[in-house]
Amino acid sequence: MNPVSRFFTRIGAMAAKETLHIRRDPRTLYLALVMPVVLLLVFGYGVSFDTDHLPIAVVDLDQSSESRELVRGFTASGELEVAARPANAEEAERLVQRGEVLGVLTVPAGAGRDLLRGTAVELQLAVDGADGVIANQLLSKSEALARALNVKLSPLDGVAPPLEVRVWTRFNPSLKSAFFFVPGLTAYLLAIAAVLLTALAIAGEWERGSMEQLFASPVSGIEIILGKLLPYLALGCLQMLLVLAFGTWAFDVPILGSLPLLFLAGMLFLVGMLGQGLLISVVTRNQLVATQAGAFSSLLPSLLLSGFVFPIENMPRVLQWLSHVIPARYLVNALRGLMLKGVGLEAIWGDLVALTIFAVAVLGISTARFRRKLA
Repeated sequence: MNPVSRFFTRIGAMAAKETLHIRRDPRTLYLALVMPVVLLLVFGYGVSFDTDHLPIAVVDLDQSSESRELVRGFTASGELEVAARPANAEEAERLVQRGEVLGVLTVPAGAGRDLLRGTAVELQLAVDGADGVIANQLLSKSEALARALNVKLSPLDGVAPPLEVRVWTRFNPSLKSAFFFVPGLTAYLLAIAAVLLTALAIAGEWERGSMEQLFASPVSGIEIILGKLLPYLALGCLQMLLVLAFGTWAFDVPILGSLPLLFLAGMLFLVGMLGQGLLISVVTRNQLVATQAGAFSSLLPSLLLSGFVFPIENMPRVLQWLSHVIPARYLVNALRGLMLKGVGLEAIWGDLVALTIFAVAVLGISTARFRRKLA
């Protein structure tokens, strides 16, 4: 048997051994007492359902002083913020797909003339419904602002309001919470499988003393690593398939984008989180400590700092900066874009690059540390 065949044979044997271990020990380990404290701190400082400065794009097809004044009146309160002024609807659509704005306010041609004549003006507000919480906030705020602006422009009783606002929700017309919940839940479950299970399984090898036995065998460190991580990579892929299949079947969550891109994002995320779990196990060598470290470094950030439940824009600036090193943030954004908006590689390439950098960095560090510990 040539060296390459022996290499893959040993990896397969290690993977089979780890698969049997998973089947024999399916217990779900408890979270440590420190977790409620962390939850209290993060919820107390990082969670807010009050939103302001929501970014929108304005497509002004009239380009008159009256239309500009109309837009200023609509955004003067600061609750809505003009982040871009695209020239046409196609450019505005791309801004929404990339997540740069949450809605598009369109002022039709002739709006200024109609205002001067006292004729009703019809505005269009297209809202990104991929995140139902933010979409509802934007809808309620825009309706309130339209009513206030109507009162301002029609001070006399009995005068018909000069503005008529029609709201059109994009990507999630029914504003179903499941549409933005399922992508976030996918990232959360993948984090559980990749970090906690891997960290605990390998930490258990150190506690039982079987890691030294493996080191004494003619199996190299990289073969041990790959053999132990591959079953959890397969488990993570299976979980992603189950969550997405159940989400599309039970909640009618669409998958409008590319399936290969979707699984590429999931695989990159899994590899990075597997490396994180391996690093935790090498450093701690104790299942209890690995539970605490895994929950603190992966489960809580994936739940609270990824945009899964709470909008990142509402968090304090420090937590917004911290969220940039949370890989679940990029997976949640990529999954929502692919599943709900039908975007392509041009819209999520930044998320894929971030996931790749994290995967390479964490897996490389954990592998180097693992070799030094076995040396």
